[in-house]
Amino acid sequence: MSFGSRPTAHRPRRQVMLLSSLVAIALTTATAAMIPSTAAALDLVVQAESFAAQSGAQVETTVDTGGGQNVGYLATGDWLRYDGVDLGPAGTLTVGARIASADTAGTGVVELRTGSVTGPVLAQFAITSTGGWQAWTTRTATAATHPTGQQTVFAVMRNTTGANFVNINWFSFATGATPSPSTSAATGWVDVDQAAWAAQLAAFRAMAMDPAPPNAVRVPEFNASCTYSHSKPDDPIVFPGLAGASHMHSFIGNRSTNANTTLASLLANPGTSCGPAQDLSAYWVPTLFERGVAVEPKAVIVYYGSRLADSAATVPFPLGFRMIAGTASLQTPTPAGSVNQFYCAGPGGEIGRSADGNWPRCAPGASLLFQLVFPDCWDGQHLDSPNHKSHLAYSYTGTCTGAYPVAIPSVSFVIAYPTPGSVDGFTLASGMASSMHGDFFNAWDNAALGHRVKNCIVQKAKCNTAGQF
Repeated sequence: MSFGSRPTAHRPRRQVMLLSSLVAIALTTATAAMIPSTAAALDLVVQAESFAAQSGAQVETTVDTGGGQNVGYLATGDWLRYDGVDLGPAGTLTVGARIASADTAGTGVVELRTGSVTGPVLAQFAITSTGGWQAWTTRTATAATHPTGQQTVFAVMRNTTGANFVNINWFSFATGATPSPSTSAATGWVDVDQAAWAAQLAAFRAMAMDPAPPNAVRVPEFNASCTYSHSKPDDPIVFPGLAGASHMHSFIGNRSTNANTTLASLLANPGTSCGPAQDLSAYWVPTLFERGVAVEPKAVIVYYGSRLADSAATVPFPLGFRMIAGTASLQTPTPAGSVNQFYCAGPGGEIGRSADGNWPRCAPGASLLFQLVFPDCWDGQHLDSPNHKSHLAYSYTGTCTGAYPVAIPSVSFVIAYPTPGSVDGFTLASGMASSMHGDFFNAWDNAALGHRVKNCIVQKAKCNTAGQF
């Protein structure tokens, strides 16, 4: 099954910032952006783009470790508001800010204040040039005393020049240690069973490769061909065990998926809306609505491929691996030409836009589609992370290195909806078109996944749903 090609979209470049040429992909939902540990100690990461309100800020793609997005275009007087930030119990609090700056004047300060933009200062960070707008470093500060429990936190920008002076990727709050999304031992980090992972890798490396025929298409790719399964206001990655806590999601794949889903439950329930039958994974996206009526996907192709310079470095996912792509909190207009937008494919293509300009209208013979791309580099240590993104990165340079050395298949959802749209446009359960996001919970049979990775991705040969050339 083919849905056609995704059109190339472009966005203006900031004059002083070199942006990645890759599609801008965010990795976390709004509710996933702030997840405190359930342990006595606090270890919390708040993604900068998860603000509840802002003034003067713009969200953009980052090449920082972990990929995703940062908040930029920040000058004096600009602010970001974060609701429900759990500052934990009384005691010393270590606060971190992941920042980048090309401001050589070095006169800026980022203030974290509680309650309001003029409320008590929780922490502040002096901003000097880090060597570029995407040259990232972590600054820390210590608060000897602070309000306890959930607070509204404002990040307020101050400088003397009036020019943009800082980009921010995340803030973090911890008791007893300097916070770091890549080294935290908080409850939200799910360690991989290293013995099981080593055994899976050994079995994968021992697999014989089926030689591709001479006429094989030399594209590293296989797929799962899926249809819509069911809908629930559940999210077993973001809100595990909390039925009804999420906005409405449309589930694809394993038919048992709900708030209580675990790896064991997926493996124990072989019913799936995907082929092949060996893929018991769960996939889900926010439900699309047209004039208040749910529009469920008519087809979803989950592509597994490689964007690396050398696809032979790719290995399978470990069982129980989880990740999210997209940002439910991103509520910005998506007019024609924006990245990461819904589009039309097929005869006639796009024939117009909705009245608000944010949604395409498709010709009668065309399909409304969305393509969502997930990260493809893994830290090799964790099945999941507190924000469901910090154990991953995008391969912006075509290799997986540093803190994310393990090359995993590049997953992308291509979703087709049975509607051409209208001037009224659509809404997502998560809000505007820009809030589109997706979740993946791996429950592939190890052998079936391993053979496909070896034959199709490592060998760089295009395979079908059955894993055949």
